[in-house]
Amino acid sequence: MPTMSSARRSQWPVWLCWLAMVLDGFDLVVLGTVIPTLIKTGDLGFDAVGATFAATISLVGVGLGALFIAPLSDKFGRRKLLIACVAGFSLFTIAIAFAPNVAVFSALRMLAGLGLGACLPAALAYMNDYAPAGSAGKSTTRTMTGYHVGAVSTAFLAILVVPNWRLMFIVGGVAGLVLLPFLWAKLPESLPETTATTSPKTTAAVGRSTEAAPKTGFRDLLQKPYPLVAVGIGIASFMGLLLVYGLNTWLPQLMAAAGYTVSTGLTLLLVLNLGAVAGLVLAGILADRHGTKKIVLLWFGLSAVFLAVLSVKIQNELLLNAAVFVTGVFVFSSQVLVYAWVSQLFPARLRGTALGFAAGVGRLGAIVGPAVTGTLVAANIAYPAGFYVFAAAGLLAVAALFLVPHQVKTPYAVVPAGER
Repeated sequence: MPTMSSARRSQWPVWLCWLAMVLDGFDLVVLGTVIPTLIKTGDLGFDAVGATFAATISLVGVGLGALFIAPLSDKFGRRKLLIACVAGFSLFTIAIAFAPNVAVFSALRMLAGLGLGACLPAALAYMNDYAPAGSAGKSTTRTMTGYHVGAVSTAFLAILVVPNWRLMFIVGGVAGLVLLPFLWAKLPESLPETTATTSPKTTAAVGRSTEAAPKTGFRDLLQKPYPLVAVGIGIASFMGLLLVYGLNTWLPQLMAAAGYTVSTGLTLLLVLNLGAVAGLVLAGILADRHGTKKIVLLWFGLSAVFLAVLSVKIQNELLLNAAVFVTGVFVFSSQVLVYAWVSQLFPARLRGTALGFAAGVGRLGAIVGPAVTGTLVAANIAYPAGFYVFAAAGLLAVAALFLVPHQVKTPYAVVPAGER
């Protein structure tokens, strides 16, 4: 099996990690695209309560995968974990298409989420092992464009095939199975402790750190200087994924509650994620140029502003699409900038664990977002109250990130946020 150093000139790892994020993007929005149809037809026994339960329990699986499976990439390697996660997600997603009732549908979504929850932090850790020094922002945001390209493609597919909701899950699962042989044949193993590119003044420090503490786990995040960093990052990640999943799961239904048509809601879901792709490209460039902390604070603040704007019904179709596009620019890249900052603040030996922690705690927000919004939908007060909740979450993320220092002093070296 080739290792990172022997594959440094290859573009296969970049594209394969990007394609893995496309699958994550599919999972992000697929439930939101089929919920209106499932509720309207009552297929499998779905109603608003059943849809909220399915959205919530599937995210429980994703959160558990991020918290307890993703850290294994620091011990056993990113490649093995990515392959196993994609395989599990694909098989369980195909099975969803044949679910006989809400309970089985929800259980299969949870099992698929276990694999996918670990996939994102493992892929981001891999790309930050692979990336040149000083490019963590661009490497993370570039990889995560796949996340939203997947979301856009899924929204577009839904416009073409819904109300045939079963076909949505079959297509997503088959896509993962097609990716598997390429991951097996072309993805080299990542060895961050010995082959990750580091700056000259941190290489020796990372080496000594690896020798002193080869075993890693969440207990490392409880040791100085990491607790304060973990608290701030955890809260921001919670709020960020509350926004991402709350919007992508319920935006079509929120727009329907506001009086827009179902087709308009699906189109706006696509527009929202197109904005996310544009925002990721811009955010990565600005974060590497001006510092990740400054940009992530600005991005979360602007997210809150534009989410509040969406609480006002916009009659002009062009202005509505523009407002949703700009909202997507800031909301989704805010969360990705949190991941980029985590990759910069923690050494290579802890990167998978730290990203797993951020993603896992964030997935709690991903559970709360759809659950709270679903509760508002069931109570017929989702519009405009849902957008007020989302705007408040953006402001809370800004407050939490002020706790996180610009740099972290370890026993071996100072690791600046923006270097590595």
